[in-house]
Amino acid sequence: MLSLGVGAITGCSTAPKQQKEIIPAQRTLNENDGENYPMRIYDPLERFNRGAYKFNAKFDQFVFLPAVQVYEFVTPEIAQTGISNFFSNLNELTNLTNSILQLKPKSSMYAVSRFLINSTVGIGGLWDHASVWGIHKHPEDFGQTLGHYGVGNGPYLVLPILGPMNARDGTGRLVDSLAYSAVFYWQAFNLNAHRGAGSAFAATRAVNTRKQIKFRYYKSGSPFEYDLIRYLYTQKRKLEIAK
Repeated sequence: MLSLGVGAITGCSTAPKQQKEIIPAQRTLNENDGENYPMRIYDPLERFNRGAYKFNAKFDQFVFLPAVQVYEFVTPEIAQTGISNFFSNLNELTNLTNSILQLKPKSSMYAVSRFLINSTVGIGGLWDHASVWGIHKHPEDFGQTLGHYGVGNGPYLVLPILGPMNARDGTGRLVDSLAYSAVFYWQAFNLNAHRGAGSAFAATRAVNTRKQIKFRYYKSGSPFEYDLIRYLYTQKRKLEIAK
């Protein structure tokens, strides 16, 4: 106790050290150009987006994932692989169109080669012989095409069911979807006469797409999952456009 008292008295009697002069900030965070803060994403509709994110989590839990489970239960694995290859082969036309628009001859040749090989040797795309032969997929979409020509991201968006995107990629997705529908839904299935087949085609494609995505809502372990997904999506698209 005595030593503690002496120490306290000594400490009180010691003259305070002169602190260095504090240099005020030269500019606020809002004045920064943003390049040094990669987590900052333009998100003016954040309240709506967070609501849509929560809706998508519930939709995924009660609709999408149960549909995937039923699909996996009733469909043999070899058939699942064939269906996945079939839709992947159809997407080569989207890859080809956007590769041409971006003036990428290598990607264009890969898309043409994959589509022709898998549509013939692969029996309508059910088998992916092109990948076995070393001709791998080069995904391209209209959002990448717009980004290739300098169109900015625009505001970040989370749309019900569709998930994360930005204004540029949303526009690109709409254009790709309309082109896809025009070619396959209306011509291949003639929806005026076969609406049931067209709906089944669309539903199977949606379930197959969800099956291949390993992400599960609120399983990241991060309390800031919304911010994390927003950042990862934005960085992923930057890399895809830059390649």
